[in-house]
Amino acid sequence: MQDSNDFMTDTIGYGQEKRRQGNKDTLSGKITFRDSFKEMMNSVTKPFNECIDYLIANIKLDPGFKAFFEWSLQNNIPVVVLSSGMEPIIKALLQTLVGPDAEKIQVLGNYVGALPGKTVNEEGGWEIVYRHPESGFGHDKSVELRKYSALPEQSRPTMFYAGDGVSDLSAARETDLLFAKNGHDLITYCVNENVPFTVFEHWGDILEKCKEIVEGKTTVKAAAEEGFREYKAGEAGRAQPGETGKPTVK
Repeated sequence: MQDSNDFMTDTIGYGQEKRRQGNKDTLSGKITFRDSFKEMMNSVTKPFNECIDYLIANIKLDPGFKAFFEWSLQNNIPVVVLSSGMEPIIKALLQTLVGPDAEKIQVLGNYVGALPGKTVNEEGGWEIVYRHPESGFGHDKSVELRKYSALPEQSRPTMFYAGDGVSDLSAARETDLLFAKNGHDLITYCVNENVPFTVFEHWGDILEKCKEIVEGKTTVKAAAEEGFREYKAGEAGRAQPGETGKPTVK
């Protein structure tokens, strides 16, 4: 329900206002996501193990995700987390929120490293280590997606991708059906760049549409065209650049 990195930045880092400005600057091309995100994570100085505990205590799972995940297991559909966050945090959250089956979810994210002379579990002791440090995204999600999108048509899988923010920009054009979360920056980007997408409010929406496609009630192309057309007709859910939800500490 919350982005763990945004949540940390807003509540124990340099705050929501500066983070939102970084998102706006990324969308406008003033700064790369890699550099903006590095600044975000550098502002969080709490020991890494305490960051994980803090997130486990506060981050809630979208109620529809468990049903989606159970359906995917029953239908032999792999679920992969492509994240600009850090793998240890994502795995800890999934283990807590999803349970033992979380080990069946492949997680591909960034890493964590200790700063010189320190350990990650002391104050100001860690930093994000990018999977693709040469890329302006830090973790260029399109690299992983292209491993599948470049396959011959007869062996190429159908790919669904769900995202919400500036970290998903590199993946937006590489999937067959893009689900973009209502009210977030990914929609702004897709509208500006004319990239087809389907708006979702929660994972129940994604489950419903994926079921329709797998059962042959609609096609990926039809779903993408319909979702884009409906969005453009109503303009519902378009975020202003950098406008994402403000987290609540519980």
